[in-house]
Amino acid sequence: MKRLLSQSNLYMVMTVFLSLTMLGPVQGAPNILDATMGETDPSPEVSTAQVREFLKDGSAVILDSRRMEQYAAGHIPDVAHIDLKVGTPEYTAEVEKLLGGDKSKKLVLYCNGPNCGASRGLAKLLVEKGFTSVYRYQLGIPMWRTMGGPTAMELEGVVRIYDVDRTVVYFDARSPADFAKGSIPGAHSVPAEQIEDNVLGSAPKPGQDMNTRIVIFGKDGAQARELAEAMGESPYHNVNYYLGSYESLQKAIHHKMHKK
Repeated sequence: MKRLLSQSNLYMVMTVFLSLTMLGPVQGAPNILDATMGETDPSPEVSTAQVREFLKDGSAVILDSRRMEQYAAGHIPDVAHIDLKVGTPEYTAEVEKLLGGDKSKKLVLYCNGPNCGASRGLAKLLVEKGFTSVYRYQLGIPMWRTMGGPTAMELEGVVRIYDVDRTVVYFDARSPADFAKGSIPGAHSVPAEQIEDNVLGSAPKPGQDMNTRIVIFGKDGAQARELAEAMGESPYHNVNYYLGSYESLQKAIHHKMHKK
């Protein structure tokens, strides 16, 4: 005899059925890149996939709503940041400038993830100020990194953690010849020009903790980013790259070490 469904199981089945019915025909398996928190207040959310698309086609301005020191330590590449106090008239005026004076232009805010209130607070403020197309990437930096997205670091951020965070692994993306002339103390040579030769396969591994912070620098930000994006396909999900030149980084770190 077939076992009858209990009342609780029947309720679960009906709930799932009604949910699928309201969603319409299933087009494919759920994709985590399309996930959001499901929040609509104080503004709608966008997914990781949408943020990637906005960065590619420029159809939205993406604004990091965190404090400067957090932004400097690692942010989504090619986004905006305003180094002013949130809530001041000056900050709001700068946001409007970012949008070319058009308050109806799509603006996406992000911060430190689901439990961070920075983008929620800023969204509420901007909506009250008449901005009509404010969205939030509420999953923020944590999801960006989890999905293999490298983060860009400002000079201030790299210098601040150097010789303080002893767990950081530094990769020098310059050519072996340039590395042989000198590099940042403790850095490993992982030439971006050898990515196709599986240089990552022989790169020093940061140990068993896949959350170990990896900082990549090169002759310039473009070279460092090339290696960082290749590493985005590895299990390591705290991959960062320095936006500036090797010379600027070397000079800043040399200055820091000799101030001690």
